[in-house]
Amino acid sequence: MARTSSTDAEREAIRYVATLMAASARTAPKTSGVDTTQTMVVDGDDLELIAKAMDEEAATKAEPLASSFRRDANCVRNSECVVLVGVTGAIKKPDRPFDCGACGFKTCKALTGAREKRGTSTDFDGPVCIFDAIDLGVALGSAVKIAADHNIDNRLMYTLGASITRLQWIKSDIVIGIPLSTTGKNPYFDRG
Repeated sequence: MARTSSTDAEREAIRYVATLMAASARTAPKTSGVDTTQTMVVDGDDLELIAKAMDEEAATKAEPLASSFRRDANCVRNSECVVLVGVTGAIKKPDRPFDCGACGFKTCKALTGAREKRGTSTDFDGPVCIFDAIDLGVALGSAVKIAADHNIDNRLMYTLGASITRLQWIKSDIVIGIPLSTTGKNPYFDRG
């Protein structure tokens, strides 16, 4: 007879659910049928690397955002795993542009020109095509639904994603991080 401790069972479950979340985000419906979504699962010692990057990012921010980065870094330290979901932000079909204007530019060509001139002085590299932003939202919803279906505590974190873009672990212009936990109380709410 084999015995698995609660800690080992929870760790195994969370890693399994994280991979399901990554798959769900990846297979979520995409606008224009073009996929620019990327995912990654992070655990172990790499969680501390993310938390340190978040602390470093906090040092560059004004309040109240600096406090959010520090608070969320502690949440990452208390997580068993993190799922990253990102999109590139480039227009979907340059050969057949929509020119919808939702990105703030009159044409897709103008958006592309602005993207070529952008810098990295902000948390994310914009501007982005609205269809990529929609895809990110659908992918995130698909991922957190999997977590919820398996009773894994989670929270979408802008701060985690912003720090990941600096680390360049995932080739996306916008990244949102989803830390995961299986503790007695959800550590991502009532955080102060």
